[in-house]
Formats: sequence, C-alpha cells, structure tokens
Amino acid sequence: MTKDDRLVRRSLPRRLAGRPELGAIVGAIAVFVFFSVVADSFLQWSSFSTVLYAASTIGIMATPVALLMIGGEFDLSTGVMVTSSALISSMFSYQMTANVWAGIGVSLLATLAIGFFNGFLLVRTGLPSFIITLGTFLILQGCNLGFTKLISETVSTKTIADMEGFPEAHKVFASHLTIGDVDLQVTVLWWLGLVALATWILLRTRAGNWIFAVGGAKEAARAVGVPVNRTKIGLYMGVAFAAWISGQHLLFNYDVVQSGEGVGNEFLYIIAAVIGGCLLTGGYGSAIGAAVGAFIFGMANKGIVYAQWSADWFKFFLGAMLLLATMLNWWVRKRAEAAK
Repeated sequence: MTKDDRLVRRSLPRRLAGRPELGAIVGAIAVFVFFSVVADSFLQWSSFSTVLYAASTIGIMATPVALLMIGGEFDLSTGVMVTSSALISSMFSYQMTANVWAGIGVSLLATLAIGFFNGFLLVRTGLPSFIITLGTFLILQGCNLGFTKLISETVSTKTIADMEGFPEAHKVFASHLTIGDVDLQVTVLWWLGLVALATWILLRTRAGNWIFAVGGAKEAARAVGVPVNRTKIGLYMGVAFAAWISGQHLLFNYDVVQSGEGVGNEFLYIIAAVIGGCLLTGGYGSAIGAAVGAFIFGMANKGIVYAQWSADWFKFFLGAMLLLATMLNWWVRKRAEAAK
C-alpha cells in the first residue's frame, strides 16, 4: 500500500530547503561575513544600530510589498506614497493650525484611500497592476510637487516642530530607544512588529491562505470561494498603511518634508522582497524573507560606508545580490520540488 505523501515525515534539512527565505538567509550570512572582514568598524554596536535603522526604513515597506507580491501584484506608487503621507500630515496641521495628531489622522485616511483606489481599480478593470500603480505613481508625484509649491511656495513644507502634539508624535514615530549598549530607532520596533503580524497572517489565518491562493491561481481560488477582490484590495490597503507609518517617520524625524522625495524607493522595496524569496509570478514567499532582504540592504548600504568605499558601488552591490539571491532561490526551489 502506497503511503500518503501528506503523512510522510520530512527531515529538518528537507523542511528547511523548502522555505522561501533560505536563499536570503544564506546571502545575509555571506554579506555579514564579507563586511566583517573588509570593514573594521562593521562589528561595533554603534554600526549595528545604524545597519538596523537602514534596514528598518526599507523593511517597513518591504513587508507588505512582499505580501502583495505573494498575492500576485505589484505597487509602483509606494515610494511617492510615503512622501504623500508625510506631506498631508504636515500641510494639514500647519494650514489648519491644528494639533499634529489631527494631521496624522487625516493622513492615515487619505493614504488608505490611495491603497483602496489602487486595489479597487485593479479588480474592477482587470488591468495589470504595473499600469495602474504606475499611473498612481505619476499622479502622486505631480500632486506632491504641485500642492507643496501652491501651499508653501517652495518645494518643502513649513516646520511644525513648535506645534501642539509634536513631541508625543515624535516619540511614537521617530524616537530613539536604548537597549543595553545598542541605540535603536523606534522604526526597528515598527518593522519587527509588522513582520510578526504579516507572518502570523500568512501562516496562521484564513486570510493567509487566501493570499497564497490568489497569487498562485486566481481563477481556481475564485472557483472554491476565495474572496479574490477583497483580498487584493486588502493587500493594497496594507501597503498603504505601511506607507503611512513610513511617512510619519519621515516627517517627525526631519520636521520638514521635501516634496520630491521617495522616487525610486519602490524598487528597493521590491528588491528586498525578491531577495527574500518572493516570486515575481506570485504565490510564493514570506514576510521573514522580506525582512532578511531588508537586512541585507542595510548591511550593504552601511557596510560600503564603513569599508570606506565610494557610495557609487552600492547599486552594483545591490544588483549583484538581487541576481545571486534570485538564482539561489530558484535552485533551492528546484531541489525542494525534486525531493518531494
């Protein structure tokens, strides 16, 4: 009698080989060892804090972007959406002379509305997410520049540091924490919290099954009752929520916001997710993998500085890591499938 494959106990190495983040973990270890050798100051606690901060600013966005990619879609508007969120908070608070928390609340609603718009337009039209979010990217970029110049008469917002509620908001979105000898930005906690939440959703909830299903085979998922439209809209709103968090950090960390910021960051979020094991075709990946991808970004970004290399090499290093991690993930998946 043939034994059911679902009842076969697989060894730990075989189970690990099937994890989407395996390639990213191997890459992260290699990058860590490399910069530990070439940069003397890389292993200092202060350097580790800086690496974690750089990783968190990418990881906060890379986490929901990874879920969206697992669901089979892209969002090219994420970079400028972060800036839009910060601009809305700042300009609303300043123009209305209101407590900054009022601006934060309006920004949250507006940013979620942008995410809903992306998802709703996607499911109603059936157009590729690349086209829809590219259009949103251009709209937001134009609005960021146009409204900022119209209201502030410059390309940046006015300072709101002396407004009511600013100190409290700064503590939530841009404060520093000291844990032992490590000085951490609060963004690291936001990042780890989002990774934990996303991992729980993917692995422990019905919504997680829906995300994998709509990314792997949308029509088959719809046929068995998966709410495909609601799932995709929810994923876009999740990305928007993370953009709101990142936008508030941008505002309360620097006090003023440059309206042209954020362009190009959307590719960094996607790169972190792909390095972490997400497939461009959807249906495969993990939030933990995206976190490891963001950590690789942080190590490369700051490791090059500590090694006293030209910053021009960063994009080269990031591109090489993207190709190597993608090929390693492909090889791991092939081996895992062959072992089944």
